[in-house]
Amino acid sequence: MQNNVIAVRVVKRFCYVPEVKKGSCKILGRSFMWNQLGGSIPKEIGNIKSLELLLLNGNQLSGTLPDELGYLPNLDRIQIDENQISGPLPKSFANLNKTKHFHMNNNSISGQIPPELSRLPSLVHFLLDNNNLSGHLPEEFFMLPNLLILQLDNNNFSGTSIPTSYGNMTKLLKLSLRNCSLQGQIPDLSRIPELGYIDLSWNQLTGTIPENKLSNNITTIDLSNNNLTGLIPANFSDLPLLQKLSLNNNSLNGSVSSLSWEKVIFNATARLILDFENNFISNISGVLRPPASVTLMLQGNPVCANANQLNITQFCGPHTGDEKQGNSTPECHCATDLFLEHIPAFYPSCFCAAPLRVGYRLKSPGISDFPPYLNSFHAYLSSGLGLILYQLSIDSFIWEEGPRLRMYLKIFPPRNVSKFNASEIRRIRRMFSGWNIEDNNIFGPYELLNFTLLGPYSTDMVESNNSGLKKGVVVGIVLGAVAASVTLSAIVSIIILRMRSGYHHGVSQKRAGGLSYLKKSSKAEMRIEGVKGFTFTEMSAATNNFDNSTQVGQGGYGKVYKGILTDGTVVAIKRAQEGSLQGSKEFYTEIELLSRLHHRNLVSLIGYCDEEDEQMLVYEFMSNGTLHDHLSGKIIEPLSFSMRLRIALGSAKGILYLHTEADPPLFHRDIKATNILLDSKFTAKVADFGLSRLAPVLEADGTVPGYVSTVVKGTPGYLDPEYFLTHKLTDKSDVYSLGIVFLELLTGMRPISHGKNIVREVNAAYQSGTVFSVIDDRMGSYPSECVGRFMSLALRCCHDETDARPSMVEVMRELDLIMQMTLEADPAETHPRKSDATKPSSMKATGHPYLSMDVSGSNLDSCILPTIAPR
Repeated sequence: MQNNVIAVRVVKRFCYVPEVKKGSCKILGRSFMWNQLGGSIPKEIGNIKSLELLLLNGNQLSGTLPDELGYLPNLDRIQIDENQISGPLPKSFANLNKTKHFHMNNNSISGQIPPELSRLPSLVHFLLDNNNLSGHLPEEFFMLPNLLILQLDNNNFSGTSIPTSYGNMTKLLKLSLRNCSLQGQIPDLSRIPELGYIDLSWNQLTGTIPENKLSNNITTIDLSNNNLTGLIPANFSDLPLLQKLSLNNNSLNGSVSSLSWEKVIFNATARLILDFENNFISNISGVLRPPASVTLMLQGNPVCANANQLNITQFCGPHTGDEKQGNSTPECHCATDLFLEHIPAFYPSCFCAAPLRVGYRLKSPGISDFPPYLNSFHAYLSSGLGLILYQLSIDSFIWEEGPRLRMYLKIFPPRNVSKFNASEIRRIRRMFSGWNIEDNNIFGPYELLNFTLLGPYSTDMVESNNSGLKKGVVVGIVLGAVAASVTLSAIVSIIILRMRSGYHHGVSQKRAGGLSYLKKSSKAEMRIEGVKGFTFTEMSAATNNFDNSTQVGQGGYGKVYKGILTDGTVVAIKRAQEGSLQGSKEFYTEIELLSRLHHRNLVSLIGYCDEEDEQMLVYEFMSNGTLHDHLSGKIIEPLSFSMRLRIALGSAKGILYLHTEADPPLFHRDIKATNILLDSKFTAKVADFGLSRLAPVLEADGTVPGYVSTVVKGTPGYLDPEYFLTHKLTDKSDVYSLGIVFLELLTGMRPISHGKNIVREVNAAYQSGTVFSVIDDRMGSYPSECVGRFMSLALRCCHDETDARPSMVEVMRELDLIMQMTLEADPAETHPRKSDATKPSSMKATGHPYLSMDVSGSNLDSCILPTIAPR
């Protein structure tokens, strides 16, 4: 009861912070997004009747959706996507008369979609893809008067059909029901005048394709991987904006004609993909001579048996693809300031300025190919931001699963001005984060992923929440709003008390604490060889008084800052939060232990600080961040297979050192992707020994006895299941965790995501012979046998039974062997092909799924051929 009271007080306090209209609480969560927050959504939010934006996406929230959220009369947008929310959609949501945007994709929401939601008069976007929804699709949804996007991909409406009434959704722009276990026939959608995007692929739809002419706005029709029969409708050849027509993997017959592309309007960048593979097409009408901008795929049809006679050989082979994403600008040097860049539109005059860097994502675009729409997108976004065209540069873009389109933007100040002023930065950020850019029918809803302030902007006070909230206040609210434990509630209370008393941490301000005298007296006696003791003043100066712009991470121990010492050394400073403070004796014991660890694959401890009631550890700075950052897509440049293998080998060497050569030996206990850091040369270094446990002395026969722990420590998803059940910690517990990291390196998946476990998912693909379908498509081309051998090792590391796992020595030796094989492999690369994921690989599991694989027609002692393109 006390927890709820504290949470309610914090939420209420949000409505009365400075610069928010008195009695009004419009926004809850602008700074809560993408913060790895846990716990459940508190029902007390339902008491904030003036709330307009509920923004909690990109966290680790769990539990069910409170019914109370359905009684927020002014709510415009609810974003809880990319969390771990479970349970049903509350029927009370039918009361949200002003809500336009339901973004709840990528969770574990289950059960039937309440038909009552068809009463929502303002609903525009309904995005619930990648959940566990079941039951039937509500027929009543055709009554939604303003619905533009209905996106329910990857749910399980098993046995149900698409209601014929959906053909009466007169305002619909996009209908996406991919992989929903739908049956029955395709409804007639020709009465929807502005419809631009249809994806009904990967279902069990039957019957023929409706022949009525669709909207001229259609860019994408994907009906692949169903059980459709009959002819390819002639009306598909009369769609001027068509970019993609995918009818592959059905039972269609008839003929293919050059009329398929004659009505399409092509500009310099427009392309058309016609995928008719794996049907029963037996005839060609006329001579097939498509322009270079048309990709025609006929492989797997009877007509290809006579490919030479019909002169269609080029259409009957495997498609390699030639996509190039992003754009580039000519080289132009801007003096010596690394943060100044030339404005591309002014090349070759080399007008230089400091851009704002923005991560931006289209969540449900109505197109399949972006380059033909680059100019219109440029004009749309520039106008929406109140900028001149030359100020906006699209630095790069990439399609992500969904499909969603992630891009990185650079926004330049006006000509003859080298940087934006603080008010203009605040205005631009408000435009993005407050959804003040008008929605566009083609590009759909968007989200701000990051707004990066570097160089001359890093010291500007440009905190730009629309309400003008200070970051400390928002953090307090976040913690209170999601608090589910006494500990979190206590932290929130402390934050609020400090704000009320006008608390500001400074160099001269000391924290009260009963350990101060003990620390000061013991510190004078402690001298640790090779580790420098820093003063609080030095730490404060290195981080500009712990300015928010210098923060590079946060964990259970506290915040991590990038600091520059007086001699110019760049360091990472881990600053303990109050709940992590140790007694002085324990703190120095840990430092003394860490000072003995010296290995090129371990992050080195440089020094510490223990004064002003502060405890800090100073490490070497890793300029390329964490492995998690690279695998999650936070960093644009993807890691190649050889780089990933080198990271795996370096990590294994660091852990093997801890187990066998450290004095004394250690078990890490918390190996995960966020604890593997990368230096400027991408050398992997294991970090964070906060949960490390001294390894026991070897038994007489040389085996390592287990350490029985009263409390299991570690991170869910990486935790050894046998250690979890028996509390018996061994060196094989670290092997298991490292095996999970190996699977992440190979697949790009998270250990646990939306109810899916990475070990089960990969093992299922392995046993079904489709293991290459789960390989990370950002990895580029790779030697298949080397990947296969690496996958086999990873799965053996993740075996449930401790004795079945290899030792860390064996892990390192196997990785070293795979590395040698990779260096000898054929360097030729192939282009990525998304459709490879749908085809069974040649890799078959034989015998026990954790044992080494047999790759048909290959030799595991050689990683030379073939090179496989990613999915």
